[in-house]
Amino acid sequence: MKILVAEDDLMSQIMLKAMVAKAGYEPVITGDGLSAYEILVEPDAPKLAVLDWMMPGMDGVEVCRKIRELKSDEPAYIILLTSRDNKKDIIRGLKSGANDYVVKPYDVEELQVRIGVGRKVVELQSLLAGRIAELQDALAQIKTLRGLLPICMYCKKIRDDKQYWQQVEGFISEHSEAQFSHSICPDCYKKYVLPELDKIKNKKA
Repeated sequence: MKILVAEDDLMSQIMLKAMVAKAGYEPVITGDGLSAYEILVEPDAPKLAVLDWMMPGMDGVEVCRKIRELKSDEPAYIILLTSRDNKKDIIRGLKSGANDYVVKPYDVEELQVRIGVGRKVVELQSLLAGRIAELQDALAQIKTLRGLLPICMYCKKIRDDKQYWQQVEGFISEHSEAQFSHSICPDCYKKYVLPELDKIKNKKA
């Protein structure tokens, strides 16, 4: 899993990069807030980010705020790093959209644990998004079967979205998980089967 590390202090950046790599993650490094934002809006953006509060171009709080405005189904999990430890700053950071807040100088083991929590949240979000997509696909199929179906009044074939005519069972099989077991209803038995049986009896007679 990729983790964005946005830190303008070179020594802190090196330490964070080493810690993230040692924990088994793929670090993506930048030194300013604008670059961090641009990385987080890419299609394959990291789903975990460790952002320093004070950065050139755009601070960590502003990055959080702008990312949350995007309303993604799988939003990035963002941890803010800062030396600010008063209650008002913590509240401001969390209100901007940060998921967690770690005060410098941080304990390496504590930060690793918090990153681990973030990873679990990201994995659950990904699982949930996948389930939602499956439900939406299923709902689309149900709506297809509940919609207006053009059917031939003679042969009973159904016209699909591509203007092709096909048998009813073929159409339903493509748009649902239903399986068919052919049989004969009582009316058709009287109308079609019995006359054929009578013909066979008459021929034998």
